[in-house]
Amino acid sequence: MAATLDITPVAGALGAEISGVDLSEDLTNTQFDEIHQAFLDHHVIFFRDQQGLTPDAQKRFARRFGSLNVHPYVKGMDGHPELLEIIKEPEDKLNFGGGWHSDMSFLEEPALGSILYGVEIPAYGGDTLFANQIAAYEALSDGMKEMLGSLNAIHSASREYSAKGQSAQARQSMQSETANDAPEFEHPVVRTHPESGRKGLYVNPAFTLRFAGMTKRESRPLLNFLFEHSRDERFTCRFRWSQGAVAFWDNRCCWHYALNDYPGQRRHMRRATVNGDRPY
Repeated sequence: MAATLDITPVAGALGAEISGVDLSEDLTNTQFDEIHQAFLDHHVIFFRDQQGLTPDAQKRFARRFGSLNVHPYVKGMDGHPELLEIIKEPEDKLNFGGGWHSDMSFLEEPALGSILYGVEIPAYGGDTLFANQIAAYEALSDGMKEMLGSLNAIHSASREYSAKGQSAQARQSMQSETANDAPEFEHPVVRTHPESGRKGLYVNPAFTLRFAGMTKRESRPLLNFLFEHSRDERFTCRFRWSQGAVAFWDNRCCWHYALNDYPGQRRHMRRATVNGDRPY
């Protein structure tokens, strides 16, 4: 099958930019297959100049990969509950963003991926960083891999999305009244990717509370090591946003980090999240 798209890696660890496609139009099966394969190969893919990506078009593209998530703690876009409007106004003082995480790991069936669209971009700042958790796992020693392979971890939204959590305080749209009693779910520390079959780390600082069967205090030293290791620069790439750009990342094997370095400027993003399956 001849390639119809231009796929250019942006870093050695992960990430590729794709051109030659308009996501606002219906994708051909060939285009979808190429995009899907690039998504699996590079873990996060980027598209520029997608100014025509309306909310309906964004949902249509996202649904090619699965059903769409309605966030349990964040109010969706008016008329489009599956879409989140992530907005920081110039006067906002809180540290919006600024933490590594994997979206929705606090669910029993966490997200497959997230599709973020740049509606309004600051003149500078606001980049997003990504970290390859398959590469992070593969860089560990055999002894560490063996030990981690027997561990599960507890994930919950209770810390981040409680009334006093960072996300709840930073977002005016946050519905935090029910997040204080958010459920806890147990996921393997080493996750097998359901499509590629590759193993990767599956813990993150925002939503992983402790190891199953251990206290938070007992868990903290090893979790801190994994968090520091997983965001090492050699596993990362960085995306400079432009208006109309799209980033689509695989939450099953990626962390991301939104830089909060654009004081006094407005940033407006729109996110669709594709439902996934239970980690194994």
